[in-house]
Amino acid sequence: MQHLSAEELLALYASGKRDFSQINLIQANLFEANLADVNLNQSDLQEVYLPYANLSQANLCQAKMLAAELSDAKLNSADLSEANLQDANLSRASLRYANLQGADLSGANLQGADLYNADLSFADLRYADLTGANLEEAKLDWAQLGGANFYRAKKVDFSKAKSDRTTIFPDGYRQDL
Repeated sequence: MQHLSAEELLALYASGKRDFSQINLIQANLFEANLADVNLNQSDLQEVYLPYANLSQANLCQAKMLAAELSDAKLNSADLSEANLQDANLSRASLRYANLQGADLSGANLQGADLYNADLSFADLRYADLTGANLEEAKLDWAQLGGANFYRAKKVDFSKAKSDRTTIFPDGYRQDL
C-alpha cells in the first residue's frame, strides 16, 4: 500500500488525478480539502483529519476510516459501502444519498448528520450517536441498532431494522421488546 502525504495527495488531485485506491493516508491533515469525485477505494484513512472537506461522490468503498474526523464534511452521494467508520466523528456531516451499505459505524458520532435518502442497509450502527440526525427516506433494512441513540432524530423508519431494548428511540425512550 503506497503512502502519500496530504500535500502530495492534494497536488496530484489539483493536477487532475482522481484515482488513489489502496493508498495509506493515516493521520493525514486534510482540513477543508476539496476532494469531490476522488477514488479512495480500500484506502487506509485511519484518524484522518477531514472536517469541512468536500468528498461528494467520492468512492470510499471498503476504506478504513477508524476514528476519522469528518465533522461538517460533505459526503453527498459518496460510496462508503463496507467502509470501517468505527468511532468516526461525522457530526453535522452531509451524507445525502450516500451508500453506507454494510458500513461499520459502531460507536460513530452522527449527531445532527443529514442522512436524507442514505442507504444504511446491513450497516452496523451499534452504540452510534444519531441525536438530532435527519433520516428522512433513509434505508435501515437489517441495520444493527443495539445501543444506538436516535434521540430527536427525524423521520426514522425502524420497520426493517434490528433494534433491541438498548436502542434509544427519537422520543428518548427505549422500547420494551
